[in-house]
Amino acid sequence: MFCKANESGYKTPVDGIRQKTLVYGDKTLLCEFRLDKGARLPRHSHPHEQSGYLVSGALRLAIGDDLFEVGPGDSWTIPGDVEHGADVIEDAVAVEVFSPVREDYLP
Repeated sequence: MFCKANESGYKTPVDGIRQKTLVYGDKTLLCEFRLDKGARLPRHSHPHEQSGYLVSGALRLAIGDDLFEVGPGDSWTIPGDVEHGADVIEDAVAVEVFSPVREDYLP
């Protein structure tokens, strides 16, 4: 599968947060998130392992009981079923991989 960069296909799961599935295979799914300053991703959990990389901006990321100040170039992994959420400190772009594939994120 190949995805050419384009501006279409974004969904808005939460106000101020746009999500787009870029590519996926049998075991992983890659998403881009565009996050607006002041947006909040409420704490939640899901069975998927999630690894991410912050391309630009700034976040305050909660993973379980831990809180992280995240800047460009920082990365993380969230085990499945661990509660997590984020506050967007500056407009941000993040790229995340989910395993297994999130059926709810398939185009």
